[in-house]
Amino acid sequence: MRSTRPSFTARRGRNTRRRTAPVLGAVALASVLALTATACDSGDTNADSKASASASAAGDGKITIPDDIKDQLKEHGIDLDKWKNGAWKNWDKDDWLREAQDYVNPIIKGLWDPDRMRQAEDPDRGVDDSDLSGDQGVTDPTPKAVDAKAVPTKYHANAPEAGKVFFDSPEGTMVCSATVVQDPAHPGKSNLVWTAGHCVHAGKGGGWYRNIAFVPSYNDQGLSAEQLQTATKEQAAPYGVWWGDWTKTSDQWIAQGGETGGDGASYDYAVIHVTPEDGGSGKSLEETVGSALPVDFNAPAVPKVSSITATGYPAAAPYDGQKLYQCQDKPGRFSLSSADPTMYRIGCTMTGGSSGGGWVAAGSDGKPALVSNTSIGPVASGWLAGPRLGDVAKGVYDSVSDKFAGQ
Repeated sequence: MRSTRPSFTARRGRNTRRRTAPVLGAVALASVLALTATACDSGDTNADSKASASASAAGDGKITIPDDIKDQLKEHGIDLDKWKNGAWKNWDKDDWLREAQDYVNPIIKGLWDPDRMRQAEDPDRGVDDSDLSGDQGVTDPTPKAVDAKAVPTKYHANAPEAGKVFFDSPEGTMVCSATVVQDPAHPGKSNLVWTAGHCVHAGKGGGWYRNIAFVPSYNDQGLSAEQLQTATKEQAAPYGVWWGDWTKTSDQWIAQGGETGGDGASYDYAVIHVTPEDGGSGKSLEETVGSALPVDFNAPAVPKVSSITATGYPAAAPYDGQKLYQCQDKPGRFSLSSADPTMYRIGCTMTGGSSGGGWVAAGSDGKPALVSNTSIGPVASGWLAGPRLGDVAKGVYDSVSDKFAGQ
């Protein structure tokens, strides 16, 4: 890699890894349960899912699930009731990898309570210099560290699109950062969230993570970790908990993504379609938070970008994951392999947990747009790198949008 050959770690969520992700999702236990069977198509440029079906409430108010969906679940050894009652905690390697093509994410109402959200871990892993390749591609000098600045509370008034993604992995309960983005199929009514691929799927040799959920404006009032111990769910999640009923990441992340060394980092992004845990008021996520960012897949080359702002909830020391921070810097180029797209890199002291957080710059039309997300950074912090979004990223995004275009 570069002459400095710094050690770095894959950015993830508290107890997470970086990997790819579609989803078989069940939703809205308050009134309706929707199940979505997803499969990854290795012949495509990105991982996608297939069939979907809805369940309805019986006359006695109980949830009924179509027989074909029950049969699909049984084929994969999944009993929905047992799953919701704790069977999801079984991370047997063979079973987990089998689910890499059929992933289950039924809503488990109340699972993400304030304590569980507060205690979620940062899954970053450090790497040795030997994990990095020799000089390949184009890499600019290591940027000077930029101190992350706390976003003023209330977060919703200053960064309404930002939030946290929570999920469970074989290592435990994890957390990443994420951003509400626009949906071209539903102008003004988006239910799409942008994050890192390693926040939904473990990458090469792994499978989908479980219980994926998004909390916009987490801890909006900026309460301390001590104050959050007695906080209400409304204080921790003022705009509700939104479960991922569909998610997609790049095939490149699924095939190449690694815990260390930055493998697959140039394609480390994902889009999650969400639905409210409690059924909601009928409003979309964008309507609920009041904003969504456009995504620019033709972002300017590094020399033409004067400034990028990265936002996230850093969880590794010296941060505790409970508060929102931002870094602003002029980006440089960062290359892990001459065969992969060159990444953006900025100086920033945010640590693990900020993974997946949005990078915003003036887009090709001069207006603020999402141009990247946090993927990797050095063990000792000081800089962050994120993928530059191109055709593969657009394919991931369009696939999720198109999936729900008629709904």
